[in-house]
Amino acid sequence: MSMNCGELLIIGGAEDKCLEGEVLNKFVELAIRAKGGIGILPTASEIPEEVSKEYIRIFRDLGVSKVEVIKLNSRKDAEEQAICEQLASFSAIFITGGNQSRLSELIGQSKFHNTLSKAWHNGMVLAGTSAGASIMGKQMIVAADTMLNDDKLKVEIGKGFGFLDGLLIDQHFSQRGRFDRLLSAIAENKEIIGIGIDENTAILVKDGQFEVFGQHQVLVLDGSKSDYINITSSENGSEELTLSGFQLHTLTRGYRFDLHTRKLLMKKGIQS
Repeated sequence: MSMNCGELLIIGGAEDKCLEGEVLNKFVELAIRAKGGIGILPTASEIPEEVSKEYIRIFRDLGVSKVEVIKLNSRKDAEEQAICEQLASFSAIFITGGNQSRLSELIGQSKFHNTLSKAWHNGMVLAGTSAGASIMGKQMIVAADTMLNDDKLKVEIGKGFGFLDGLLIDQHFSQRGRFDRLLSAIAENKEIIGIGIDENTAILVKDGQFEVFGQHQVLVLDGSKSDYINITSSENGSEELTLSGFQLHTLTRGYRFDLHTRKLLMKKGIQS
């Protein structure tokens, strides 16, 4: 990640949309500091106007005068020069929830995607919640289906927007019991760090570190020092895991994590 890249605020979904909500307050603080408007990208949702209304209201209530929706609902839209040029007027983009596959299919590797990536490399702040969180990585969990007659998961991995390499983000983490699917995904590629973010909780990523904001916790799964991984397929096609030596970190509000050294960094004022 370049030192000039903008902050990434990656939210686990269902963030408080009120004046006291810490996660969206942090996003607005970053947007105002960068001195520009907020663009809302609701492409992940099949009801983009409805989803956008709530964010327009809260961002304006929090003091942002310029809040606009980027209306991008097809692959054709993602190649439109006029839509790409909209990005120049924003200091921050907020990617809503919905279905991350829609983001990948409609925007991935398009002119809009390339323009957004360049803007971020030049300092634009990006935030994403739920599906908008998953899309941030180079890879993302597309789906995890429970096999019939079994409770084991088959995890499907797809391409994200690539703002973060070597990370796999999962969201609504504790609330939807997604530990098994993240573990299965990381077991397939143990060099990737798995990050599970709870609802109304976020990580703010900058310069190879992140800090936790919000109500609940963030789980980090690191299999890079694992001394044993065995994945076997059962007769019905599900996967059975035998693992040893995975590292598990859980972080709450104010704690930080170094993505290069893969170590916990203490809160300010707390000695390790």
